[in-house]
Amino acid sequence: MPTPASRPRLRAKGRDNAFHLVLVEPEIPPNTGNVARLCAATNSPLHLVGPLGFDISDHAVRRAGLDYWHLVSVQHHADWDTCNEALTRAAPTGRRWFFTTQATKSYLDVDFREGDALVFGKESVGLPESLLARYPDQLVGIPMLGAVRSLNLANTVSIALYEALRQIGALANAELE
Repeated sequence: MPTPASRPRLRAKGRDNAFHLVLVEPEIPPNTGNVARLCAATNSPLHLVGPLGFDISDHAVRRAGLDYWHLVSVQHHADWDTCNEALTRAAPTGRRWFFTTQATKSYLDVDFREGDALVFGKESVGLPESLLARYPDQLVGIPMLGAVRSLNLANTVSIALYEALRQIGALANAELE
């Protein structure tokens, strides 16, 4: 009888670097850790922008038990403009989608394309007003059914990324490996 570790897993062929995930000033280490694991599982680069609410040195990452951190392409940018320049170099035709509770457009109405960057704000207040004002046509949100103000950051990133991957066909033809 196979052990849980030796059982086949459902895997899609996917695409490397199909989408870039951007966290602007994340504050809660477990959220960023969960997003990093998502990046490792989907071959998505992770961009961290501005001051972080925690340490991501090799020592801190090992101490936190993030045994998949080495599988993630992580870039830490001092500010949005530096990050935006790096995104343009990595994916010249990629667009930026800013996830916010203030959006009037649903992420389900976006036609995601490879190279797009999905941008998320810090847990306490979301994205800075300056970014929201700078990119008004690129603001998207996840519709809520209940009375909560917002979803957990890591959950929001997962929902958005998997919809984007679904749209480009990266999840099709999954097989047991």
